[in-house]
Amino acid sequence: MDLLRKIESPSDLAELPVEELERLADEVRQLILSTVSKTGGHLAANLGVVELSVALLRVFSPPRDKIVWDTGHQSYAYKILTGRRDAFSGLRQSGGLSGFPCREESQYDAFGVGHAGTALSAALGFAAERDIRNGEEHVLAVVGDASICCGISLEALNNVATSTKRLIVILNDNEMSISANVGAISRYLGSLLSSPRYNRWKRSVEDVATNWLKLGWLRKAYYRTEEALKSLFLRSVLFEELGLRYIGPVDGHNMRALVDALKIARDYDKPILVHVSTQKGRGYHFAESAPDVWHGTGSFDVGSGQPAAAGSEKTFSLVFGEALVAMARDDRQIAAITAAMPTGTGLSEFAKEFPERFFDVGICEEHAATFAAGLAAAGMRPVYAVYSSFLQRAVDCVIHDICLQQLPVTLCLDRAGIVGDDGPTHHGIFDIALLRPVPNLMMMQPSSAGDLTEMLRIAHGHSGPAVIRYPRGRAPAVPHAAALEAGKARVVESNGGAVAIWALGDMLPLALALREKLGAAGIPADVVDALWIRPLDTALLTEQAKRVKLFVTIENGVRSGGFGSELEEYLHSRSWFGPVVRCGWPNDAFVRHGAVADLMKQHGLCADSIAAGIKPLYEESTKGTA
Repeated sequence: MDLLRKIESPSDLAELPVEELERLADEVRQLILSTVSKTGGHLAANLGVVELSVALLRVFSPPRDKIVWDTGHQSYAYKILTGRRDAFSGLRQSGGLSGFPCREESQYDAFGVGHAGTALSAALGFAAERDIRNGEEHVLAVVGDASICCGISLEALNNVATSTKRLIVILNDNEMSISANVGAISRYLGSLLSSPRYNRWKRSVEDVATNWLKLGWLRKAYYRTEEALKSLFLRSVLFEELGLRYIGPVDGHNMRALVDALKIARDYDKPILVHVSTQKGRGYHFAESAPDVWHGTGSFDVGSGQPAAAGSEKTFSLVFGEALVAMARDDRQIAAITAAMPTGTGLSEFAKEFPERFFDVGICEEHAATFAAGLAAAGMRPVYAVYSSFLQRAVDCVIHDICLQQLPVTLCLDRAGIVGDDGPTHHGIFDIALLRPVPNLMMMQPSSAGDLTEMLRIAHGHSGPAVIRYPRGRAPAVPHAAALEAGKARVVESNGGAVAIWALGDMLPLALALREKLGAAGIPADVVDALWIRPLDTALLTEQAKRVKLFVTIENGVRSGGFGSELEEYLHSRSWFGPVVRCGWPNDAFVRHGAVADLMKQHGLCADSIAAGIKPLYEESTKGTA
């Protein structure tokens, strides 16, 4: 990596010949591959945009020029080339680089992002501010072919012509989001890439343009001519009608073509869209052949492509998918919905077995929620599987379209709770606080694989909306003798103690460790696997309140407004005003990225820290008692 070591900032790319830019791209790709194999991270998307990243930094001059990345999981090459090469080994580690653009991390990150669809709106904001003060810098939005189908992106496209005089949109088209793209716009983009007549003409003249037109002005003339002739073959009307001049498609792995196209866009004085065709997973054959599998990965062996470690237990996502398939075999009214994540949410097998009842709506979480409401109103029993952090966009649709009408939609919130290395854009810690106050909504969390299967059964038999939240990672295969009953918690350990620990879902192991720690200090405690957020097991709470001096709640969500708040509010309504220790994530600061164990320790979610806080409260509450 001799060439990469010489690149300290984007300005070092200015004078490199194209041949060295290509060599630089190869070295960047190798650094990404070797690093992600150790740290884990988003691989396929980043391997696909290496040449594009190099070309962008060759033609434009951030931080003066503003480059806004959509979703952000393809920004690794950009990070490496903007002064973070030596820090890249700490990618996604505690105290290291974020896996996404982060304004706190670098002046080159114009806008922080981890969710899809935000780049166009943010870039329009930068461009409008520049226009107001008559600035000269360029503003670019790098948008994926899946992200451009988001409702937010379409709203932004509708406002380009009225919001700014100059904007550059780079449409990175790799024909995938995490899984294969769906929908009419995706088919439209595919037609732009595959027009037979256009591509025959393009191939016949491209060699001449590349090999013979050595002068820069001649190459620009070639691209302008190409643009004029292209309208004879392609229907690029969509973007033109929205106020964006369309150029492309450009081979996203041809450095000369990329640089020339970007220079044309740089010199254009109106909004323009450059359509770039890239290959997800480029340069690593495992990722090229299965880019959906290699979208996000843990550590792995580069040579074999095998994960560094594999757990013996199934993930909650897989347990959910298998249980839903089994239920759907017996009930043809069950339908499954996902927002561009059939693999991530465990719905791949459902899609194969029941294609007529499976709906991947693309990165359109709001639409998915209201679409589910429509299916339910028509008599179906839809199950919408979505990451907790992504459902945040659809909260209004859940309230207005599902809960208000008491429709039997089951919302399965994957990645609920802290997710570790992906950081604050992906931590699913707000869903309880956001949804708990909503009427007509049943809400629950399993602590094991068996519980999740039972909760799906209960939600299916429920006459209204239900939420099942579960964390990223492995689902303990703990057998339970009795079937679950709606609103009934499970007492796991009981000795009539004066402290009652109510744990939610994956926090049960911490509750048991806390019980041991308190017992060693002479403080007897009971442990309850809460299971239900709504309805709360008020009968058990009322019974415990007669003897318990102190309640403790532990949840993988924010403290304020969460499950602990629900429990405390009920106790106060029954005139019980003893101490309630609510353990969860803070509301006054976003939780950063890092290993889950490290984050829990940093925020006091460990048995030692919780016990230390409980001891003085327990002593105070038991003063004067025998």
